[in-house]
Amino acid sequence: MTSPAGLRERKKAATRAALSHAAWSLMLARGLDAVSPEAIAAAADVSPRTFRNYFSSREEAILGELVQRHLALLDKLRGRPAGESVWDGLEQVLPQGVTEIVGDRDSFAVLAEEMRRNPAMLAQNLVVFQDAAIRMAAIFAERTGTGLDADPGPRLLAAAVCAAISTSIDLWISGATDRPLPDLIRDCLAQLRAGLPLGAATPAA
Repeated sequence: MTSPAGLRERKKAATRAALSHAAWSLMLARGLDAVSPEAIAAAADVSPRTFRNYFSSREEAILGELVQRHLALLDKLRGRPAGESVWDGLEQVLPQGVTEIVGDRDSFAVLAEEMRRNPAMLAQNLVVFQDAAIRMAAIFAERTGTGLDADPGPRLLAAAVCAAISTSIDLWISGATDRPLPDLIRDCLAQLRAGLPLGAATPAA
Protein backbone atom coordinates (compact mmCIF):
# COMPACT_ATOMS: atom_id res chain seq x y z
CA MET A 1 0.00 0.00 0.00
CA THR A 2 1.05 3.56 -0.65
CA SER A 3 2.00 5.51 2.46
CA PRO A 4 0.22 8.81 3.18
CA ALA A 5 3.56 10.62 2.87
CA GLY A 6 4.19 9.07 -0.54
CA LEU A 7 0.72 10.00 -1.73
CA ARG A 8 1.18 13.60 -0.57
CA GLU A 9 4.48 13.87 -2.41
CA ARG A 10 2.91 12.58 -5.61
CA LYS A 11 0.06 15.07 -5.28
CA LYS A 12 2.54 17.90 -4.74
CA ALA A 13 4.54 16.82 -7.78
CA ALA A 14 1.36 16.64 -9.86
CA THR A 15 0.28 20.13 -8.75
CA ARG A 16 3.71 21.55 -9.51
CA ALA A 17 3.70 19.92 -12.94
CA ALA A 18 0.20 21.23 -13.68
CA LEU A 19 1.18 24.78 -12.74
CA SER A 20 4.32 24.65 -14.86
CA HIS A 21 2.43 23.21 -17.83
CA ALA A 22 -0.21 25.93 -17.51
CA ALA A 23 2.46 28.64 -17.37
CA TRP A 24 4.24 27.26 -20.43
CA SER A 25 0.99 26.94 -22.39
CA LEU A 26 -0.10 30.48 -21.52
CA MET A 27 3.23 31.89 -22.68
CA LEU A 28 2.97 30.09 -26.02
CA ALA A 29 -0.64 31.07 -26.56
CA ARG A 30 -0.63 34.68 -25.34
CA GLY A 31 2.95 35.80 -24.85
CA LEU A 32 4.80 36.48 -21.63
CA ASP A 33 3.05 39.79 -20.98
CA ALA A 34 -0.24 37.93 -20.51
CA VAL A 35 1.20 35.45 -18.03
CA SER A 36 0.73 36.22 -14.35
CA PRO A 37 0.60 34.10 -11.19
CA GLU A 38 -3.17 34.64 -11.10
CA ALA A 39 -3.60 33.57 -14.73
CA ILE A 40 -1.45 30.48 -14.18
CA ALA A 41 -3.39 29.52 -11.06
CA ALA A 42 -6.70 29.92 -12.86
CA ALA A 43 -5.52 27.80 -15.80
CA ALA A 44 -4.41 25.07 -13.40
CA ASP A 45 -7.64 25.38 -11.37
CA VAL A 46 -5.90 26.25 -8.10
CA SER A 47 -5.71 29.38 -5.97
CA PRO A 48 -3.03 32.09 -6.40
CA ARG A 49 -1.87 31.17 -2.90
CA THR A 50 -1.24 27.62 -4.07
CA PHE A 51 0.82 28.97 -6.94
CA ARG A 52 2.99 30.93 -4.49
CA ASN A 53 3.52 27.78 -2.45
CA TYR A 54 5.26 26.19 -5.43
CA PHE A 55 6.88 29.00 -7.42
CA SER A 56 8.32 32.39 -6.59
CA SER A 57 7.66 33.88 -10.04
CA ARG A 58 5.99 33.26 -13.38
CA GLU A 59 9.44 32.77 -14.94
CA GLU A 60 10.28 29.97 -12.53
CA ALA A 61 6.94 28.32 -13.28
CA ILE A 62 7.40 28.56 -17.05
CA LEU A 63 10.76 26.82 -16.84
CA GLY A 64 9.68 24.33 -14.18
CA GLU A 65 8.88 21.56 -16.62
CA LEU A 66 12.22 22.01 -18.37
CA VAL A 67 13.95 21.68 -15.00
CA GLN A 68 12.37 18.26 -14.50
CA ARG A 69 13.51 17.21 -17.96
CA HIS A 70 17.03 18.38 -17.13
CA LEU A 71 17.01 16.22 -14.02
CA ALA A 72 15.82 13.19 -16.00
CA LEU A 73 18.66 13.65 -18.50
CA LEU A 74 21.21 13.94 -15.69
CA ASP A 75 19.88 10.72 -14.18
CA LYS A 76 20.53 9.00 -17.52
CA LEU A 77 24.11 10.29 -17.52
CA ARG A 78 24.62 9.09 -13.95
CA GLY A 79 23.26 5.66 -14.87
CA ARG A 80 25.64 4.94 -17.75
CA PRO A 81 27.79 1.77 -17.46
CA ALA A 82 30.67 2.10 -15.03
CA GLY A 83 33.36 1.21 -17.58
CA GLU A 84 32.13 3.67 -20.20
CA SER A 85 34.13 6.85 -20.78
CA VAL A 86 32.52 10.17 -19.93
CA TRP A 87 32.68 11.24 -23.59
CA ASP A 88 31.02 8.04 -24.83
CA GLY A 89 28.27 8.50 -22.26
CA LEU A 90 27.67 12.09 -23.35
CA GLU A 91 27.49 11.07 -27.00
CA GLN A 92 25.00 8.33 -26.18
CA VAL A 93 22.72 10.44 -23.96
CA LEU A 94 22.81 14.09 -25.00
CA PRO A 95 21.65 14.14 -28.65
CA GLN A 96 18.30 12.51 -27.90
CA GLY A 97 18.07 13.73 -24.32
CA VAL A 98 18.45 17.41 -25.15
CA THR A 99 16.00 17.04 -28.03
CA GLU A 100 13.45 15.68 -25.57
CA ILE A 101 14.08 18.63 -23.24
CA VAL A 102 13.51 21.36 -25.82
CA GLY A 103 10.68 19.66 -27.71
CA ASP A 104 9.13 21.51 -30.63
CA ARG A 105 11.43 23.98 -32.39
CA ASP A 106 8.80 26.69 -32.89
CA SER A 107 7.74 26.54 -29.24
CA PHE A 108 11.31 26.74 -27.99
CA ALA A 109 11.93 29.65 -30.35
CA VAL A 110 9.12 31.50 -28.56
CA LEU A 111 10.90 30.94 -25.26
CA ALA A 112 14.19 32.16 -26.73
CA GLU A 113 12.51 35.33 -27.98
CA GLU A 114 10.94 35.97 -24.60
CA MET A 115 14.36 35.55 -22.98
CA ARG A 116 15.76 38.17 -25.34
CA ARG A 117 12.96 40.57 -24.46
CA ASN A 118 12.67 39.95 -20.74
CA PRO A 119 15.67 40.14 -18.37
CA ALA A 120 13.85 38.22 -15.64
CA MET A 121 13.19 35.30 -17.99
CA LEU A 122 16.82 35.32 -19.14
CA ALA A 123 18.03 35.39 -15.54
CA GLN A 124 15.82 32.45 -14.58
CA ASN A 125 17.08 30.44 -17.55
CA LEU A 126 20.66 31.15 -16.48
CA VAL A 127 19.82 29.89 -12.99
CA VAL A 128 18.43 26.67 -14.48
CA PHE A 129 21.42 26.21 -16.77
CA GLN A 130 23.93 26.90 -14.00
CA ASP A 131 22.25 24.39 -11.71
CA ALA A 132 22.41 21.78 -14.49
CA ALA A 133 26.13 22.52 -15.00
CA ILE A 134 26.86 22.08 -11.28
CA ARG A 135 24.98 18.78 -11.15
CA MET A 136 26.71 17.59 -14.33
CA ALA A 137 30.14 18.44 -12.91
CA ALA A 138 29.31 16.36 -9.83
CA ILE A 139 28.43 13.40 -12.07
CA PHE A 140 31.72 13.74 -13.96
CA ALA A 141 33.61 13.83 -10.67
CA GLU A 142 31.83 10.70 -9.45
CA ARG A 143 32.44 8.77 -12.65
CA THR A 144 36.14 9.69 -12.87
CA GLY A 145 36.99 9.58 -9.19
CA THR A 146 38.02 13.21 -9.36
CA GLY A 147 37.89 15.63 -6.45
CA LEU A 148 35.31 18.21 -7.42
CA ASP A 149 36.76 20.85 -5.11
CA ALA A 150 40.42 20.10 -5.82
CA ASP A 151 40.41 19.52 -9.59
CA PRO A 152 38.87 22.01 -12.06
CA GLY A 153 38.42 19.29 -14.70
CA PRO A 154 34.81 18.25 -13.99
CA ARG A 155 33.64 21.87 -13.79
CA LEU A 156 35.48 22.83 -16.98
CA LEU A 157 34.04 19.86 -18.84
CA ALA A 158 30.51 20.58 -17.60
CA ALA A 159 30.81 24.23 -18.66
CA ALA A 160 32.07 23.21 -22.09
CA VAL A 161 29.30 20.63 -22.55
CA CYS A 162 26.64 23.17 -21.54
CA ALA A 163 28.12 25.63 -24.04
CA ALA A 164 27.94 22.94 -26.74
CA ILE A 165 24.27 22.33 -25.91
CA SER A 166 23.47 26.05 -25.95
CA THR A 167 25.32 26.56 -29.25
CA SER A 168 23.51 23.64 -30.86
CA ILE A 169 20.11 24.91 -29.76
CA ASP A 170 20.85 28.47 -30.91
CA LEU A 171 21.84 27.24 -34.38
CA TRP A 172 18.80 24.98 -34.55
CA ILE A 173 16.18 27.59 -33.65
CA SER A 174 17.81 30.35 -35.71
CA GLY A 175 16.95 28.62 -38.98
CA ALA A 176 20.57 28.98 -40.11
CA THR A 177 20.66 25.25 -40.81
CA ASP A 178 18.15 22.53 -41.61
CA ARG A 179 20.19 19.92 -39.79
CA PRO A 180 18.39 18.09 -36.96
CA LEU A 181 19.26 19.09 -33.41
CA PRO A 182 20.74 15.68 -32.50
CA ASP A 183 23.22 15.98 -35.36
CA LEU A 184 24.25 19.47 -34.26
CA ILE A 185 24.83 18.22 -30.72
CA ARG A 186 26.91 15.29 -31.96
CA ASP A 187 29.06 17.64 -34.03
CA CYS A 188 29.62 20.03 -31.12
CA LEU A 189 30.56 17.18 -28.80
CA ALA A 190 32.90 15.72 -31.43
CA GLN A 191 34.70 19.04 -31.80
CA LEU A 192 35.10 19.39 -28.05
CA ARG A 193 36.36 15.83 -27.77
CA ALA A 194 38.91 16.48 -30.53
CA GLY A 195 40.22 19.58 -28.74
CA LEU A 196 38.09 22.08 -30.67
CA PRO A 197 39.93 22.05 -34.02
CA LEU A 198 38.67 25.29 -35.53
CA GLY A 199 37.52 24.98 -39.13
CA ALA A 200 36.73 21.31 -38.81
CA ALA A 201 32.95 21.66 -38.46
CA THR A 202 30.86 19.28 -40.52
CA PRO A 203 29.39 21.19 -43.51
CA ALA A 204 25.66 21.76 -43.37
CA ALA A 205 23.67 19.39 -45.55
